[in-house]
Amino acid sequence: MNLDGKKVVVSELAAVAASAHSAIAAEYRGLSVSQMTELRKQARASGVYLRVVKNTLARRAVEGTDFECMQQGLVGPLVLAFSQEEPGAAARLMKDFTKNHEKLQVKLVSFGGQMLGAGDLDRLAQMPTRDQAISLLMAVMKAPLDKFARTLNEVPGKLVRTVAAIRDQKQAAA
Repeated sequence: MNLDGKKVVVSELAAVAASAHSAIAAEYRGLSVSQMTELRKQARASGVYLRVVKNTLARRAVEGTDFECMQQGLVGPLVLAFSQEEPGAAARLMKDFTKNHEKLQVKLVSFGGQMLGAGDLDRLAQMPTRDQAISLLMAVMKAPLDKFARTLNEVPGKLVRTVAAIRDQKQAAA
């Protein structure tokens, strides 16, 4: 690859890293071409930018971004995965893919400008998707209104039960 090609790769990767929510670097040594193709296909479907780049180019690309903390760990044959839409998308992709392909080993996990351990992949993968987060927020916002409506409904309900009890008592006495 010539210098112009390298500059294009670095600028493209820097643009992706600047807008990404989280990043995962995994060692792909031992995976076949068909397995890598399968990983790329799953990445496209889940909104994850996946790229195999030389480590020196990757170090330059993440410089000045939230993922600058990853620079020291970029060693060996790594595939970089950047979550474009949801913070946990890349982590879910890697976690699911490593269940069936043990040769893919997660080495670096970065979120919010912090380097996390590879063991924190599960925590990041469990983050809710955008739709799940919105539904959780709506449930929290709706709960007080539901309780208020039930409280207001309890007053006439209690009155009806009291009147029915008096009616039953009068019928039993007569």
